[in-house]
This record gives sequence, C-alpha cells and structure tokens, in this order.
Amino acid sequence: MDGQDPGRVPDGTADAPPSPRKLARRIALARAACTVFGREGYARASVDALAAAAGVSTRTLYNHFPGGKSELFRAVVTWSSGEVRDAHVAIVRARLDPGRPPRPDDLERDLAAVARALIDVMVEHPDHFALVRHIHAEADHVPPEVLAAWKAAGPGPVADALAGGLAGLERAGLLDLHGDAELAAAHFTALTSTAVAQLSHYGVLPLSEAQTDRLVRGGAAAFLRAYRAR
Repeated sequence: MDGQDPGRVPDGTADAPPSPRKLARRIALARAACTVFGREGYARASVDALAAAAGVSTRTLYNHFPGGKSELFRAVVTWSSGEVRDAHVAIVRARLDPGRPPRPDDLERDLAAVARALIDVMVEHPDHFALVRHIHAEADHVPPEVLAAWKAAGPGPVADALAGGLAGLERAGLLDLHGDAELAAAHFTALTSTAVAQLSHYGVLPLSEAQTDRLVRGGAAAFLRAYRAR
C-alpha cells in the first residue's frame, strides 16, 4: 500500500490516524480482501470469506468496516486504484514531457512506447485489474458510490494526465486535437490499450509480445491518422 497514506486506506476518512496495531489489522484486511474480490467479484464474495482470508472473525471485520462488504470494497478499490493511478500518471508525465517533445519522425514510435508502458502496469498489478474486470462485469451490483469512488481515484486522474500530455504535443506543433484534448485522450486509450485489456481479459490470459506490439503500434498509427498536425 505504498501508493497511499496507510492511515486513509481502509475507510477513506480524515479521522485521526489509527494505532499501529489497528492500522496493521486494517491493512491485512484490505490486502486479503483485494485478492478475494479479484477472484470472486463483489456479488459473490461473502463477508465470511473476506474475514477468513484475513484470518479474523466477522466481528473484527465489522469493527474495522462497520459498513461491511460495501465499505470494505470501496476501501480496496480506492487504495488499489490510487497505486495504479500513481504509476500511470508517472509514465505519462515522464514520457510526454512538454519540455522534451519527440521529433516528428519519432512521434508514432514514442506514442506506442507510452501505450506499452501503460499496458505493462496491468501485469504489475494483477489483483487491481481483476477488480476492474469484475467492476465492469457487475456494474449493476456494485454500489453507485463505489463506482464513483473508483473513477475519481483512478481512471479520472489518469485520463486528465493523458489529455494534458497530448495537449503538450499539440503546443509543440505535433498534434491537432481539434479542440478536445479529453476526447483525444479517450481515443488514444481506446485504440492502443482497450483491445489489449479486453482480449487478455485484463491480464488473466496474457497476449504474446507480438500480439501486444501489433495492437499497440497499429493503435498509435490509427491515432496519428486522426490527430497528427497537418
């Protein structure tokens, strides 16, 4: 849980930090719950199974998460989304640095490299992307406030960072975003990353290097056919 303030991981509140013992128990609960939710999904995961995975009683689980499964799921999703968000935003800022734009001839190669680095994060955080897979599959069962928390903690800030990075390439005269950087960022993600995520079931059935490269490079080329500055 290095990507978040541990005192805020379990419940997302601004209360005084818990004691070290209580914090350790909450972290253990959140880690175990991430694995269970990633395997079972939100609807099928029971409070008994969540408590057993962490080696605690259900009473202990409710002591830490009075809202039960919903509160615990929100805590896990928010924490894991924060870790992945930090990794994705760091990639975008490093590789789409407006102070060091790529040469025009290298633009397609560099955009493909950005997409590939973002995709590689999926391999590094399998439990999180198992959660994401279940969120998409069970959107009608996941509490709306949990969906909103997930989007605010992860996908939203990453999309904003990517839009900002592409806007920097536009200012450098490399792209024409047609007045909508957010839409361009959505198109970039859809063309380069979404196919890989869907075909691999969010990393459960990894694609070969050749398959991944073909999808990423083809997506970057398609993006530039729409957005390269003329």
